[in-house]
Amino acid sequence: MTALLRTPFGFSSTADDVIAGIDLTGRRALVTGATSGLGVETARTLAAAGAEVVLGVRRREAGDRIAAQITERTGNPLVSARALDLADLRSVTAFVASWDGPLHILINNAGIMALPELEVTPEGHELQFATNYLGHFALTSGLHDALAAAPGARIVSVSSSAHLFSPVIFDDLDFRFRPYDRWAAYAQSKTADVLLAVEADRRWSHEGILANALNPGAIATGLQKHTGGLQTPVDKQKTPAQGAATSVLLAASPLVDGVGGRYFEDCNEAPVLRGKPVMFGGGVAPWALDAYNAERLWDTSTDLVARATTAR
Repeated sequence: MTALLRTPFGFSSTADDVIAGIDLTGRRALVTGATSGLGVETARTLAAAGAEVVLGVRRREAGDRIAAQITERTGNPLVSARALDLADLRSVTAFVASWDGPLHILINNAGIMALPELEVTPEGHELQFATNYLGHFALTSGLHDALAAAPGARIVSVSSSAHLFSPVIFDDLDFRFRPYDRWAAYAQSKTADVLLAVEADRRWSHEGILANALNPGAIATGLQKHTGGLQTPVDKQKTPAQGAATSVLLAASPLVDGVGGRYFEDCNEAPVLRGKPVMFGGGVAPWALDAYNAERLWDTSTDLVARATTAR
């Protein structure tokens, strides 16, 4: 069994700690959901290191404002925003079609959590699954050629410790038969985010494209707007700068060169959890790293995206 990867960084490390001494000049990055919280901090850190950074955002006006703020803070003029609604596969398709040139870093960061009522997309997909996972799958697979054209490309899939509370339920992805549960829906989508990284790495690592997933930790952001705010114990909470650290590590650090298909938290590879998960606990569920699950979800998602495309 391969030993878990360990780095000098940990729970309290910030994105700036992780990026120190790394020059990303000449590299292009795409960060989804970069108008608040972790997305903004991740994009700012990459821009400060010299990368050209594109913010994939649902609200273009907000994205333009954040891009300007990042440029002002970092002095990097190569920061811009483009419209991207991950819940709308037509928007994802248009975004992919407009992309030109290589892509060195793809950070699938955007997400929604714990919607009180069942909401579905025009294609009939449960909104958390569609936004957190399926849109990112369509984006990632659609940008394959751009990633392959960039030496040493990296895909970073932002998951959550919530994935410990549900595998992907392949026979009822959209809660058409089982009663809707907002936490089960969120957990399923976050497991899917890990499986996306596992299968992308398996399929594409021979092309120099590596993919990993991570749990950023508990950070007070707009993600908790349906939950009454962050409920995590204070000693387990992080600042946005600390929360973005693991994403930045996987996106840019030479410490993870050649590493793919793994799950990280607190800037280190997480162990597989063998017992029952506990609230606010850690580790990665075995179902989230399962090769069969990963391949099945990729094939299922390919069919779902193709159906949405041909139905227009």
